[in-house]
Amino acid sequence: MIEGLVFYLFAAITVASGVMVVSSRNPVHSVLWLILAFFNAAGLFLLLGAEFLAMVLVIVYVGAVAVLFLFVVMLLDINYLRLREGFMMYLPTGGLIGAILVVELLMVYGGWKFADAAPLSVGSRTPDPSAVTNTDALGRLLYTDYVYLFQAAGLVLLVAMIGTIMLTHRTRTGVRKQVIAKQNARTKETSVEIRKVTSGGGI
Repeated sequence: MIEGLVFYLFAAITVASGVMVVSSRNPVHSVLWLILAFFNAAGLFLLLGAEFLAMVLVIVYVGAVAVLFLFVVMLLDINYLRLREGFMMYLPTGGLIGAILVVELLMVYGGWKFADAAPLSVGSRTPDPSAVTNTDALGRLLYTDYVYLFQAAGLVLLVAMIGTIMLTHRTRTGVRKQVIAKQNARTKETSVEIRKVTSGGGI
């Protein structure tokens, strides 16, 4: 009874946080709602007995990815007034695309069902809980059956990180930066100037 109430509490907060992530006008608030959704999703993983996934969700996504999103949003210095200028112009197109996505989701949900051989395949691929730990079982699945998908996910994260760096890297005029190549190319003739100064005359 208590587990059911906790499950519905975590699930309701997760769904509400997800709605607020999409509907919030301020991107910083969206990131904060996303962090709350991650915490509640970690609670759902704990209820399912997947403590490793719960800790990874908190440590990696909340501690790194969500904080990175927050800093990127703050560094971009987004002009919100400029973003809202063409909202009404693109509203019909966006509404049409949203309606198509809703119809597709309803079609998928209406025609979805378990395959006849699905329980047999799941039972043959799932390790015995008494033989291995949760972390060991997850590692075996990731690095054997899903190793290529796991590496592809790593590449996607790498591209996202490079894109974030390129977006936040701005060239500012009037800022002096260290150029190693120019420093190494300096010679004695170009960098040292010898002047004969008379006593008491100064430079």
